[in-house]
Amino acid sequence: MTYRELFRHVSGMLEAAGCDSTVFDASCMIEKLAGVSRGGLLLRSGDIAPRDLIEAVEAAAKQRAAGRPLQYILGEWDFLSLTLEVGEGVLIPRADTELLCETAAGRLEGVEAPRVLDLCAGSGCVGLGIASLCKGAAVTAVELSGQAFGYLKRNCTRYPGLNVLPVKADVLKDFDQFGGGYDAILSNPPYIPTGDLPLLMREVKWEPAMALDGGDGLVFYRMIADHWLDRLKEGGFCAVEVGIGQAEAVMEIFAGAGLRGVEVFRDLNRIKRVVIGGK
Repeated sequence: MTYRELFRHVSGMLEAAGCDSTVFDASCMIEKLAGVSRGGLLLRSGDIAPRDLIEAVEAAAKQRAAGRPLQYILGEWDFLSLTLEVGEGVLIPRADTELLCETAAGRLEGVEAPRVLDLCAGSGCVGLGIASLCKGAAVTAVELSGQAFGYLKRNCTRYPGLNVLPVKADVLKDFDQFGGGYDAILSNPPYIPTGDLPLLMREVKWEPAMALDGGDGLVFYRMIADHWLDRLKEGGFCAVEVGIGQAEAVMEIFAGAGLRGVEVFRDLNRIKRVVIGGK
């Protein structure tokens, strides 16, 4: 079987299982397992694929056909300029969250050595992302889940040039352990209403409920407003990712907590995705 034939075979498996993006998924799995760069598959299309590679790719395709996320199968995923380790037990970094980092980086422009607090850090994509965009930033990344914290620590180790400190703590309870003086507080917290969890796409259901379940959807935003905003220095800001239809409610929570100039930014799909306000 040539690489071209393997690609067609795997694409067919995924299509028969009703997967989306079959071409992209098949390419990613073959390239990852073959150890070739993105797009490098074309250069080998006529070559004979080794038997062990064919078996490994077929096994991965069966996992994907069963609904396991591509990111978990690959074991890593790109976020901004970073490549982060991911797998069962940690939320998958998404392009929507890049907007949170980019918006915050814009606000921090001109701030020398900003101190940033990343709440519900998960894989560390937000903390490491903002550190990669803001030279000299010192980030404290807070995560409770033991599984996710393992990914957080390993991803921080991947990028020793970025000053990100992983801290295991409960955002809903352990706020008194942290001092103040932060230039920014960032968070992509759990925000899916509990009742909506059974309605999620099958791939999303593989991700940890702990990283998704937001109670009524606003639990973490109220906790941030009530117990974390006083950790901001005067002139600092808080920026959070929000779910579809939540922006107005979160803006009201933040304005009620005394943040000024509360505004919202839309993602590439024009969905209100990031709420930000200053102290």
